[in-house]
Amino acid sequence: MDMTGERRIPAPRDRVWQALNDPLVLKAAIPGCESLEKLSDAEMTATVSVKIGPIAARFTGRVNLSDIDPPNGYRIAGEGSGGVAGFAKGGATVALSPDGADATLLHYVVDAQIGGKLAQLGGRLIDATAKKLAGDFFQAFAEALAEAPAAARAAAPQAAVAPLPAAPAEKREGWFARLMAAMRRLLGLERAARSS
Repeated sequence: MDMTGERRIPAPRDRVWQALNDPLVLKAAIPGCESLEKLSDAEMTATVSVKIGPIAARFTGRVNLSDIDPPNGYRIAGEGSGGVAGFAKGGATVALSPDGADATLLHYVVDAQIGGKLAQLGGRLIDATAKKLAGDFFQAFAEALAEAPAAARAAAPQAAVAPLPAAPAEKREGWFARLMAAMRRLLGLERAARSS
């Protein structure tokens, strides 16, 4: 099975690169991922549960990164065993290019092979499932990158709104005294007008 595509990720290329190397982001984005552990900068182990047609399988395997060119891309390759369901192995070349100041184009070329019971399901079902899983991954990956800055903004202490500076006491009293004097004059004029 081969698959090629491109996704626009609403985040700068450096952030997308960091997320592609962050096990927590990847674990949250990979559909059915139960565990993902980074062993080194170029190796991870993963356990993923997937359902393809009538077959549910739990794959455990290793993932290796090569041709690492930060922040432009890398080659990711892995092999996993799904027990009686079969095996899967393959890889993907991932390339990142800036798309303006705040977005990144992620290009990918995937090649994969499957064996065992999974291979008996037929190419169309395998391809359709792979496209759906890829779509789910990129949707969750983009959402994780969009939520990260929002969470950082929410966690940042809000700037306190400074109260307006109070006028000095003598100015406040002077203003009040002038108001009271004006009211007395007004009341005095009204009384004088009534008495005459």
